[in-house]
Amino acid sequence: MAVNDKKGYLIAKRIMDICGALIGLICLSWLFLIVALLIKLEDPKGPVFFRQVRVGKNGKEFYMYKFRSMVTNAEELLESLLHLNEVTGAMFKMKEDPRVTKIGKFIRKTSIDELPQLWNVLKGEMSLVGPRPPLPREVAQYTEYDKQRLLVTPGCTGLWQVSGRNDLGFNEMVELDLKYIRERSILYD
Repeated sequence: MAVNDKKGYLIAKRIMDICGALIGLICLSWLFLIVALLIKLEDPKGPVFFRQVRVGKNGKEFYMYKFRSMVTNAEELLESLLHLNEVTGAMFKMKEDPRVTKIGKFIRKTSIDELPQLWNVLKGEMSLVGPRPPLPREVAQYTEYDKQRLLVTPGCTGLWQVSGRNDLGFNEMVELDLKYIRERSILYD
């Protein structure tokens, strides 16, 4: 697959990522504080942030950060819920996931839970725009075709998110991500 990896584009994209992430972190610091307080009020013993191993460009693993939107033992509970998966392919989705907390429902619906990923953008592990970073267990189920998603730096948002992520399945996500990879440019970003 042809990937736009021209030096000028990559430099401009990285500058946009750094500036966007810094501006976002500074301007939204008040929101970070409010969300952190709400998470702690709901569950004083649990952490505010959730970190999870994700797979980035060329298969390199990294920790992706989010505001915690689920109960603290969510990963252990996943096994008992896998049979309720509402999408096909290498992804788990469940509209009424019982692991999601009250504040978690709100911050997920508004995508506020994703804001800590601006830190991943500053570190260069993610970009503002690109395919969403998959979990290692998802990548283990990828076909060679699906693995093309890993040719670029993953993003906080992308075509899949703005095209109705909750209504699209795994195959549609892959197709939208590959379309982005083929056509990416500063204007497209």
